[in-house]
Parts: sequence; structure tokens; C-alpha cells
Amino acid sequence: MSAEATNGFEQRLQQRVAVTRNPLETIPTHSISHGNIPNTPLSASTISFLLGTLFSLGATMFLSGGFSNHWWATYQLGFFLAAWSAFHWGEFAVTAGWNLDKCSVDSFLLDNGAMYHVANTVAVSEYVFMLYIKPSSKSYPYVSTVGQSFTPNINSIVVVLVGQALRSIAMIHASSNFSHAVAFRKRDAHKLVTDGIYSLFRHPSYAGFFYWALGTQLVLQNTISLLGFAIVLWRFFYYRIRGEEKALISFFGKDYEEYRRTVSTKIPFIP
Repeated sequence: MSAEATNGFEQRLQQRVAVTRNPLETIPTHSISHGNIPNTPLSASTISFLLGTLFSLGATMFLSGGFSNHWWATYQLGFFLAAWSAFHWGEFAVTAGWNLDKCSVDSFLLDNGAMYHVANTVAVSEYVFMLYIKPSSKSYPYVSTVGQSFTPNINSIVVVLVGQALRSIAMIHASSNFSHAVAFRKRDAHKLVTDGIYSLFRHPSYAGFFYWALGTQLVLQNTISLLGFAIVLWRFFYYRIRGEEKALISFFGKDYEEYRRTVSTKIPFIP
């Protein structure tokens, strides 16, 4: 084979590699991985397995009304574990299904920083500690009932489920326009989404997470964590929305300003 033919073959091979993407590839083309968790299919499958195991344990605890031979293994804690693991698996699954170019192992949102995991650890610790020293503090009938009669308060559970659905629907509807990280540079394919769920909520993914997180603390009947989550999340989304909307105005100008005037965030005190 001549050198010219060889060079031509190598060029075609490189072009084919450039346009062909392994369906199991997790390297995003429009975002950068944090690098703290190996961005490989093995990592993604391992995390999915661990989250699935935790979800199964939590769902079993919840549906069985708790494990009577373990005082701490209540249906409330089971629901929290199931909701938490389902949330993180869902973030990756929705990104992989509707926004593949931004999908990486970071799409699980498990690398949110130490404070995120500290907050969840505090929430679980508060629940177990108060359940141990004062079980009655976790059995208010208007929030949930702990005991042999498995009668969970449907309202707090609905808050979690609605929050989860709201976030997932927002991510699916926005598709490639959604990003876990705020985009400060407009891409050619970047469009302003104002229909569907975005016609009711200006930032439905933020509102969804806000109510999902507060709902989990209502289910656990955590007074301190509920207040702490509300303050920290409100402050986080207040400043994030302000920064993001400056970028959106620079992207879409008057179109976004008009949209912002007509559709609210539905997060308290964030117009």
C-alpha cells in the first residue's frame, strides 16, 4: 500500500472516530467534569448499583412501615433514603436520556461539595437523635404517624414527589438547553424555553429541588434541619438566579426580560 493510500486511510479512520460516539461514553462535549470521581462507565455503573441498593433498602423500610426489630429503621427514614437515592440516580438518568452531550459522572450531583453531604448527614443525625431521646417528636399526627398503624402523612410525601417530578420534567423539557452549571456563554443551539412547565415556573428545576429538599425534612419532622435547609437553599437560589438571569438577559435581551415579568419563580420571596 502506498504512503498516500495509507495516509488517506488513517485520515478516514480519524474522521470516523471523531463522529462516532460510544453509547457508553460519559465524557461530555459541552461541560467539564470536576475530576473528583473517575469519569468512566465503571464509575457510573458502580454509583448506579450503590444508589439502587440504597433505594431498595429505603423503599422496603418505607413500604413495610419500618423494621420493628430496629428502633431507628422507621418508614420515615426509609422514605428519605429512597427519595435521596432516587433523586441522584434520576439526575444522571435524565441527563443521559435527554442531554447526552452534557452527561458525565458528575451528572449524579454527588460531587456537590462537602457542605451538601454535611447537611444531609446532619439531617439524618437529627432525626435519629431525636427519635432516640424523644420518639414523640417524630409522631405528630398532622405530619406523620409512627407506630404499628402505618399512616404516613400524604401531604409531606406529596411535596417530595411533586418537587422531584417538577425538576425532572423541567430537565426533560429543556433538554440540551439545561445545564447543571450556569452557562455564561451562549451556544448556537441555546434557545429560550418559555413553554410547557416553563410557562408556569421561571426556574422549575430550582423550584423542584427547593420543595423536594424541604419535603424530605417534613417527612423526617426535623425542625432544625427544615429551618436550616430553607435558609441555605433560599440564599443559594436567590444569588444563583440573580447571576444566571444576568447571563440570560445578555443572551436573549428583551425576550427574557418580558418572560421574567410574566412568569415568577414560585420560590418564596424570589420574584
